[in-house]
Amino acid sequence: MSMLAEFKEFAVKGNAVDLAVGVIIGGAFGKIVDSIVGDLIMPVVGAMIGSLDFSNLFYVIGKNPNNLTALADLKKAGVPVFAYGSFLTILVNFVLLAFIIFVMVKQINRLRPKEEPAAAPAEPPPPPEDIVLLREIRDALKR
Repeated sequence: MSMLAEFKEFAVKGNAVDLAVGVIIGGAFGKIVDSIVGDLIMPVVGAMIGSLDFSNLFYVIGKNPNNLTALADLKKAGVPVFAYGSFLTILVNFVLLAFIIFVMVKQINRLRPKEEPAAAPAEPPPPPEDIVLLREIRDALKR
């Protein structure tokens, strides 16, 4: 089989197409969650704790010779900083994404029809005729 034919067979398999669709939808969904976190939730949380911009929360570890106040300026100057604000944003983003996926899966499972367990047969079916004949021969040889 040529490589082109193998690739065609692989690309049109249901699992490969499903995976591609999942990755594309996941990327778009990630952007939606980023927007929810950055544009809706973080400003509210920031207003409650007194800071509106989480990405600019940091602690200067080294010496700040020019008394710089912006994180980007400190990093450009080579001053070591503990930038915890962007980590908080990513952490909240992850928690929200995990919660939204949990709720979606829970709702999808709730909407699926419940499968009823199959009833166990009352009596096992009789064995085939050849099996019965072989058992009779076995029993006759034992005597």
